[in-house]
Amino acid sequence: MVRTICITGLLLVMQSAPSHQDVVLLLHAHAHNDYLHNPPLFAALEHGFHSVEADVFLVGDKLCVAHEPNKVTPERTLQSLYLDPLRQRVKANDGRVYPGGSRFLLFIDIKTAAEATYQRLHEVLAQYRDMLTVFESKGRKDGAITVIVSGNRPLDVMRSQPIRYAAYDGRLTDLDSDASADLIPLISDQWTRTFTWRGDGPMPLGERQKLGDIVQKAHAKGRLVRFWATPDAPSAAREAVWTELLGAGVDLLNSDDLEGLEEFLLKHGR
Repeated sequence: MVRTICITGLLLVMQSAPSHQDVVLLLHAHAHNDYLHNPPLFAALEHGFHSVEADVFLVGDKLCVAHEPNKVTPERTLQSLYLDPLRQRVKANDGRVYPGGSRFLLFIDIKTAAEATYQRLHEVLAQYRDMLTVFESKGRKDGAITVIVSGNRPLDVMRSQPIRYAAYDGRLTDLDSDASADLIPLISDQWTRTFTWRGDGPMPLGERQKLGDIVQKAHAKGRLVRFWATPDAPSAAREAVWTELLGAGVDLLNSDDLEGLEEFLLKHGR
C-alpha cells in the first residue's frame, strides 16, 4: 500500500487548464533534449509536459546547457534556461509549475565528470531549495519540482549526503536494488539494449512479458519507468511502441517531438 501511494503521489496530476485554457497537463510526457526546442522549457510547458530534460556541462563554475561540448555557450546556463524561469513560474502559480498541477520533473543529464559536476549542481540547487523536493535523512519534503540526476551520476556521493536536492536516475541494473525510492525513484534505460522490437508488426509475446515484468518490479518498489531511444520519427511504428508502453504502465514516454507526443496522448485520453 505504501509503495502504491508513493507512485500515485509522484504521478497525480489534475487535468485542468494550467496557464492557458487549451493546455491539458500530460503526466506521461517527457521532453527529451528539451533545450533544443525554441524556446527551451516554455515550448514543453505550452504542450502540457510534466517532465523535461537538460544536458549540462561543467565549464569553470558554470553549468552550461548544450547537446555537445562544441555547442556550449556561456549564456545558456541551467539557471538562465530552467531554474530561474521555473522559480518565476512557481511563484506566479501559488507554488506549482502549473496551477493546480502536481510536482514537475526536471531531469539533469550530467555530461562532464560525475563528482565535480554533481558537487557544483548541488551548490546551485541549494539556492533554489524553496521550490525543490528536498531529501533528508528524516524523510522527503515535496516541492513543486523534483530534480532527477541522469547521465554521469555519482551514486555513492548522493547516497552519503545528509541532504540532497536531487534523486538518482536508475537503470535496469538497479531494478532489484534495495535503495529507497527517495534515492532511486525512477528506472530509465535504452530501449534498444533490451528489446529487439521497433514497432513493426505485433510485439513479440516474450518481449511484451519482459516489459510487463520490468514495470511491475519497478512499481513494486515505488519507482517510475522510462525508456529512451524508442522510435521517434512520425510513423505507425512509433505509435505502436508508444501504445505498448502505455499499456504496460510505463510512466514517461520519451520524445523530441512535442506536438507528436501531445497529439498521441490526447488521442488516448492520457
